[in-house]
Amino acid sequence: MDDGNDEGIYSPRNEKKGKFKRICVFCGSKTGHKSIYSDAALELGRVLVERNIDLVYGGGSVGLMGLISKAVFYGGRHVLGVIPKALMPSEISGETFGEVKIVADMHQRKSEMEKHADAFIALPGGYGTLEELLEMITWSQLGIHRKPVGLLNVGGYFNTLFELFDKGVEEGFIEDTARNIVITADSAEELVKKMEEYAPRHNGVASRQSWQVDQLLPAKSGESQ
Repeated sequence: MDDGNDEGIYSPRNEKKGKFKRICVFCGSKTGHKSIYSDAALELGRVLVERNIDLVYGGGSVGLMGLISKAVFYGGRHVLGVIPKALMPSEISGETFGEVKIVADMHQRKSEMEKHADAFIALPGGYGTLEELLEMITWSQLGIHRKPVGLLNVGGYFNTLFELFDKGVEEGFIEDTARNIVITADSAEELVKKMEEYAPRHNGVASRQSWQVDQLLPAKSGESQ
């Protein structure tokens, strides 16, 4: 599997047992202009392997997605990539690592990733990464899940996003308790530790069970699914 010459590949030695079995990582299909972003993806992969945590991610083999999936796979942990069929030509180039599940669309992608993960971490990325991140924050606020949502703030990448969240609280659009849904740290090790200690302080709009029941209710006669 590993010939010992792959840069950034972590080989587990002193493994730690963590709280999470699987973490979903949202990240870019590009590596960005600075090496700190690639370094952060590899470091997060190392931390997941060290803590015996499997990876769920967007299924691409390019950019930060490719780096972290390779690091976790060659570290001996299970990797599940979830990708819509339409994105395969742009996000898969060459070899993929681990299991790849092909889905119909972006909504199914996020649903599958949420279902298989115990927590979520966002690395730097573009619109797609931010959209996935904000949906998981929103689902937590609504009560669809109670899982930790963390941002690895590499080089201050998310600082302006935090300022926007704080502005939302200041202007009365985000509750103080809901602002604490988001966990942040500058290093992967610190972020995972904070997420393991996370306890929700906000009340969901509705219980997860009620969301699931509504989704499972059959459509009435004459109504479309």
